[in-house]
Amino acid sequence: MPRGRATGLTCFTTSHGGFGGGHRAIRGAVEGAADRRVTFAPRRGGFGLARENDMQRYQLEPEFEPRHAWTRGEFHLLEAADPATTAHLVIDMQNGFLREGALLETPPARAVVPQINAISQAVRGAGGMVAFTRFAYDPNERAWDAFYRNFLNPDRSARQREAFGPEAHDLQLWDGLDVAAEDLVVDKTRFSAFIMGTCDLHEILQERGIRTLIISGTMTNCCCDSTARDAMQYGYDVVFAADATGTVSEIEQQSTLLNMALLFAEVATAEDIVAAFQG
Repeated sequence: MPRGRATGLTCFTTSHGGFGGGHRAIRGAVEGAADRRVTFAPRRGGFGLARENDMQRYQLEPEFEPRHAWTRGEFHLLEAADPATTAHLVIDMQNGFLREGALLETPPARAVVPQINAISQAVRGAGGMVAFTRFAYDPNERAWDAFYRNFLNPDRSARQREAFGPEAHDLQLWDGLDVAAEDLVVDKTRFSAFIMGTCDLHEILQERGIRTLIISGTMTNCCCDSTARDAMQYGYDVVFAADATGTVSEIEQQSTLLNMALLFAEVATAEDIVAAFQG
């Protein structure tokens, strides 16, 4: 795919519901950055509850634009991606995060299912790979006991282990996802899918010659973030799908996208990703 040049570094939110609020996408490059301004649509309840039809529009704060321009320059990873060596990683889109009333329910993740499916279809149709991770609890693996024993309160710990244990309903992928027979489904017992000994993803990607990863899914600031950071440091080119990721609050989504854009990934919209693989 030929390299392209986009102008303007713009972020926007998709609809966001549940006990957080807000998505953004960062798109384009940095020409004309000095003319950009931060704008917000009216918001309800600060960082509290937001309804699913709430829409907030956001642009990268001017104070970060020069640093982004100096660090990254123009975007190019997406335009240069080879479908044959690209994988779309759909992170933890499971019943335990999307089901109403689930222990870790993340309502914004339900809202981004159409964007995730569109990316999967585009990448798959161009000859790329699609892989789904599942956050799992393995009772036979004791190496992460400190998290369940010390970080979580006892009630939350017990409920989370049960929710994501072997064969649990909440462990399963959400029914609304477009999952093809040839797609990969891999379990992980850490936030990142690249912790050796806890997930086989890296070895599989290497065997298939994958070089570019497109990250979507939930939670933006936890498993998506952790996976993207580690992937970049393992040498993958990482594209972070801003409006195909979801988490529970505005500030968590915004902070993650900023960190991704400045340090770890090219941040793009689902529309731009689909266009790149259909062009």
